[in-house]
Amino acid sequence: MTIETFIKGSLAVGAMLIAMVGSGQASPLNMTVLGNASPPIGAYQFCKEIPADCTNAAGDQGELLLTEERWKTILKVNYQVNSSITPLTDKEIYGVEERWAYPRTAGDCEDYALLKRKMLIDAGFSPSDLLMTVVLQPNGEGHAVLTVRTDRGDFILDNMRNKVMLWADTEYTYLKRQSADDPTRWVKLQDGRAVAVGSVK
Repeated sequence: MTIETFIKGSLAVGAMLIAMVGSGQASPLNMTVLGNASPPIGAYQFCKEIPADCTNAAGDQGELLLTEERWKTILKVNYQVNSSITPLTDKEIYGVEERWAYPRTAGDCEDYALLKRKMLIDAGFSPSDLLMTVVLQPNGEGHAVLTVRTDRGDFILDNMRNKVMLWADTEYTYLKRQSADDPTRWVKLQDGRAVAVGSVK
């Protein structure tokens, strides 16, 4: 499948979603932030190494106004990165358990998400709407995705699928993500679909 074919099919779904969800409504389409959380060690080290990519002088700009053109850009970036990077673990690439870095030809989940974040910022998106996010998979393993915070809900860019989905439609349990105010700060998430979420360490 070419990127053009993929985007054409996904645009219809996006247009329907944009039409269905009213702007400015309080809705479970957005995650609930509970308070501060410690950043993952990989995120902390990444920001020490590349501080320029962990700044947001403008602060929280509010949720992204999701237009069809922006939706198209989100789909394109997600597809391009997923198609061009080979999945390998940090151990296989760097010989260490955990390292957050921009992938060149190979990377693991957070590397895909970091590259998508960078490409969307380069495309004019605000860093306050592009939030690195830590989740649990159904098998209990940790995973990282990129949350795009919009007025139509929080959408997930995932290296495990080309389809961009609302967070609540995924199978993950959401633990914590970057703060919209400050990329070096992390916040705890309440996954409203579950009765309770375990403590985040």
